[in-house]
Amino acid sequence: MFDQMKNLKQLAGLMGNAGEIKAKFEAMQAELENKTAEADAGAGAVRVTVNGHLRVVGVHIDPAMTTALVGSGTEADKGMVEELIASATNAAMAKAQLMIKDEMASVTGGLNLPGMDQLMGG
Repeated sequence: MFDQMKNLKQLAGLMGNAGEIKAKFEAMQAELENKTAEADAGAGAVRVTVNGHLRVVGVHIDPAMTTALVGSGTEADKGMVEELIASATNAAMAKAQLMIKDEMASVTGGLNLPGMDQLMGG
């Protein structure tokens, strides 16, 4: 009960500063486009970078891996690379979502507002 009262007090404070919160939110959205999260798979064989808008902005495949694939070209090797790319992408997305959540907490003063995670792609 006391936690709910605390949340209501925080929410009332935020509502009183709605214009300021909106400006901070818009600034955060702009900043998130330039912030990135990165993850790799296969001990660095594949590295994926995702920005704060949950867009893949970079994929790096170790040249040694591509050289090995050109020589063999088997379906198993192709499947392994595809799995590594998917794994690295999913891990980078998860890191980006945590980054977004942290940014949201800084804008809302740590108050968990219902629906904000869906708004930010979480």
